[in-house]
Amino acid sequence: MHCHGYLVHYLSLAMILAGLGNLINHKKVQPVYGRYVGSSPPAKVVPARLAWFLQEMPSFLVPLLLMLTWHKPSSTGKYLLLGTFCTHYFQRTFVYSLLSRGKPVPLVVMGSAGLFCSVNGFLQAHYLLHCAHFDDQWSADYRFKTGLVLFYIGMAINIHSDYILRNLRKPGEIDYKIPTEGLFEYVSGANYLGEIMEWFGYAAATWSLPALSFAVFSLCFIGPRAVYHHRFYLEKFKDYPRSRQALIPFIF
Repeated sequence: MHCHGYLVHYLSLAMILAGLGNLINHKKVQPVYGRYVGSSPPAKVVPARLAWFLQEMPSFLVPLLLMLTWHKPSSTGKYLLLGTFCTHYFQRTFVYSLLSRGKPVPLVVMGSAGLFCSVNGFLQAHYLLHCAHFDDQWSADYRFKTGLVLFYIGMAINIHSDYILRNLRKPGEIDYKIPTEGLFEYVSGANYLGEIMEWFGYAAATWSLPALSFAVFSLCFIGPRAVYHHRFYLEKFKDYPRSRQALIPFIF
């Protein structure tokens, strides 16, 4: 497969615009899943574990399929793709989804997420495999090193925060509890902070428009989610620590 530069460019811009659109309209259009489903859930829902598995799978599977195309991929791009993007989605598909204890996910939400993961998986993989040009010294560049460090720190925060949330309630319990430990001592959306760090680290390591567009989209999409979670905790728990911020420690 040869590089389709115009397609990469337009998909990247579309992703940025979609993220900014969500940031502007998130008060009117907030994805209804998890704690925000309400007392009258949609008629068509999918068990949480199956939903997360199916919707995250394309972001892992599509890049692997693109590696099988006849055009020789960029070796540096291939290792960057496998070491960052595919590593994240392997964990989300085969670990996070199978451990999930969340509520059933509306079918339309799962379908939308699966479609996005398919398109984004293609965009990131096609660019890194068939469009990107990295010189022999790229692995020594400060952007590459800093980006990878930020990515893996963010991934560690994301996984640890998910572990804390998953173990807040014992089997059979349905009431929400205040998360503690880790970065939850400073922000309500520690898991979201970790994921945002991952994708901005990925953007720095690849130094590419597609990666930056995904990082911006992630910030605009899950950033407001952290704000809603923070508001939820403040309204539900009178003893919720007032020193905590929503997403960025000590700042926001």
